[in-house]
Amino acid sequence: MRVLVTGSAGHLGEALIRTLENTNHEVVGLDIVASHFTSEVGSIVDRSHVKRCMKGVDAVLHTASLHKPHVITHARQDFVDTNITGTLNLLEEATSVGVESFVFTSTTSAFGGALTPVTGAPAVWVTEGVRSVPKNIYGVTKTTAEDLCELFHRDHGLACLVLRTSRFFPEADDCDAIREAYDDGNVKANEYLYRRVDLEDVVRAHLLALERAPSIGFGRYIISATTPFLSDDLFDLRVNAPLVVRRRVPEYEAEYERRGWKMFPSIDRVYVNEKARRDLDWKPRYNFEYVLRRLRSNEEFCSALSITVGSKGYQTENFRSPLPSRMR
Repeated sequence: MRVLVTGSAGHLGEALIRTLENTNHEVVGLDIVASHFTSEVGSIVDRSHVKRCMKGVDAVLHTASLHKPHVITHARQDFVDTNITGTLNLLEEATSVGVESFVFTSTTSAFGGALTPVTGAPAVWVTEGVRSVPKNIYGVTKTTAEDLCELFHRDHGLACLVLRTSRFFPEADDCDAIREAYDDGNVKANEYLYRRVDLEDVVRAHLLALERAPSIGFGRYIISATTPFLSDDLFDLRVNAPLVVRRRVPEYEAEYERRGWKMFPSIDRVYVNEKARRDLDWKPRYNFEYVLRRLRSNEEFCSALSITVGSKGYQTENFRSPLPSRMR
């Protein structure tokens, strides 16, 4: 199978190509940035370039995107061009050559305002049934791209799955208050309870989606670590998250005390991956219990693949970038 991977110089794109290179698949890496994993340098906004790259392709893993940190460094039109027009170009060319599977990497950020409960409300139990309320141009363009995927399945029969991934990048948190109050490892360990996933598990989900897209047709899936929480915990999570973690994973306290770490006082949402585990037969390996086992052994709790790919740097560089005048 000939597989086109867009965004091949990014975290996920590189990880996918590294993994696919150890299979019988032929891989084409497309990115605007030259890299060891980019065989075709160019933009998905360039329809003629996309057409050339799509020749002979059987499947597409579309990870290329402008991301949330780019909101303060790029114009809104840039997001429309890359995330919407670029995706449309790929869908149209994929349809024209009879691509068998199209997997679109979206984000849990697409849920937007739906992730923030009002004061006094319980934490949000986030399933695919939660209605998106995009709160910035990033969210708007990602949900629009998702809708384009659904349109091409409905109108052209393109087998297309949308994977809404939670946090998997290794960069520090984008919130100043969080970075100042918590050790970086502490933040990431906490997030495995409700909003983080390891890069290796994300790659596995994408490859399973590639296999299963023809039989499923179209679907949206949340890709996040399996939470130990239950829906019954949602009220308590908002007011006393440590209490709930002690209830579900009591052994965490001793290890956190040994390290001088602390649990977040409140958790406002929980991503639920049940549908992806069921439909894709996805078995994510990395969760909070796994993290604790590794911490107790004084070992890294992220995967070897995540360590190998490492940090790309663009997120943390953009967190404090000035807002361009054209976006004020």
